[in-house]
Amino acid sequence: MKTKDCLLPAIGLLSLSCTKQPEQPNILYVFPDQFRGSAMAFWNSPDFDGTQRWQADPVVTPCLDAFAREALVLNRAVSTCPLSSPYRGMFLTGMYPERNGIISNCMAERPENTLNPNATCISDVLSEAGYECAYIGKLHAEVPMKNDPANPGYYVSDRRPEWDAYTPAERRHGFGYWYSYGTFDEHSNPHYWDTEGVRHDPHEFSVAHETRKAIEFLHKRDKKRPFFLCVAFNPPHSPYEDPSTDCLPEDYAHYKDQPLSALYIRENADTSLAKAPYIRQYFSNVTSVDRHFGMLLEELRRLGLEKNTIVVFTSDHGETMCSQGTEDPKNSIWTESFNVPFLLRYPEKIRPRVDSVLLASVDIMPTLLSLSGHEIPSSVEGRDLSSIFVSGEGERPEAALYLRNVNGAADPDGLYRHFFPVARGLKTARYTFELALNRDYTLREVKLYDDLDDPYQLHNLDYREHRDLFDNLCGLLARKLSESADVWDREHILDKIKEQI
Repeated sequence: MKTKDCLLPAIGLLSLSCTKQPEQPNILYVFPDQFRGSAMAFWNSPDFDGTQRWQADPVVTPCLDAFAREALVLNRAVSTCPLSSPYRGMFLTGMYPERNGIISNCMAERPENTLNPNATCISDVLSEAGYECAYIGKLHAEVPMKNDPANPGYYVSDRRPEWDAYTPAERRHGFGYWYSYGTFDEHSNPHYWDTEGVRHDPHEFSVAHETRKAIEFLHKRDKKRPFFLCVAFNPPHSPYEDPSTDCLPEDYAHYKDQPLSALYIRENADTSLAKAPYIRQYFSNVTSVDRHFGMLLEELRRLGLEKNTIVVFTSDHGETMCSQGTEDPKNSIWTESFNVPFLLRYPEKIRPRVDSVLLASVDIMPTLLSLSGHEIPSSVEGRDLSSIFVSGEGERPEAALYLRNVNGAADPDGLYRHFFPVARGLKTARYTFELALNRDYTLREVKLYDDLDDPYQLHNLDYREHRDLFDNLCGLLARKLSESADVWDREHILDKIKEQI
């Protein structure tokens, strides 16, 4: 489909602005939740031939397909800890979970698992530099507190355990415009708290509503200031069971009559799983996100903002959707969960192309700050990859780290105040490698895949038959754990594992 086919009419258009744009680039950061790296049709087009070893999902994504031809497209971007909350902590701060405060997904039974209020976030830096910072959509980076603006002293709902959260102004880290919530999984019945703490229940599909609010912000913003706008869609995250409420009919129409055999093209998919039929709704929401992303791009064009705006499309983690026989959609090192989209357009500054640099979640904040001409805080632990983005030159990471944490033991009140670092691993240009523990710190499992010869990760190589490779990967993992000051390094866990084998 040609580019012009995805330039759909914008929602609620207001008068156009002819204000001269600031010299500092604007930043539009769009990140739907649980959008896997293969869910973009352009990977199968001749222009991208050979850039992936697997096939793209059979999805309808005309706007992303057009955008990819204008953007830097990373084919090995990963989510360091592929869960919603840890990703957000790393994206916002450029720090690993142990320092930014978010070890696992935020919910009331993990009272200390929350974004460190003293952390310096990308929005703090940009706000200080004069940017108007706006956050629209799902945050999921705060522990739920009894701070409902309408009912002080109570959670925002009577669910137990509580997952949703209201973020007060003093914890918004420089975001002056606010239209957000913690986490709430009803796509057709979303709710939000605005800048003043007033709750809104629009009764509109969340992606459509958040796109409307983002376009409204683009018109009403202070035209004399650059902007940093985050749009955090919840779809294609679950629920995706009921097509009448969990997706839009115009997007569902693309998939509703297709047999599962036409939709499951990945060789590692187990269509006997109960969730297998839900792929129609999942792909429907992929298409919905694509369509509304196209609306945002068209509005930038109409407002004359596209040349001076860095636009990023990415996701917090992927979705297995029956691959590898698991019901868990995320929190694993398998490609469907670990690999995420990362497309960045910066006209006249970055040449459109595919690049294989191993971008990790902690690298996003320093890279965006450097690209936009701002100093990187000393607290940042990620790498600035901006020189690679701009010129293709610079030192490239030899691997990207993978982290998986689970709850530690519950205290007498049923609260989880500690975590267990159940697995660590990495991805290199060729291999995927993971070591997983039992609760007594003995080795439970080794995953070792040759992603070049086995792109669907069907054959877990026996590490005992590939000892040289295993030892090399252990050495590389040890260096990454040391660089990140990880608990596995501090507690010498890798050394203890090697003693067992």
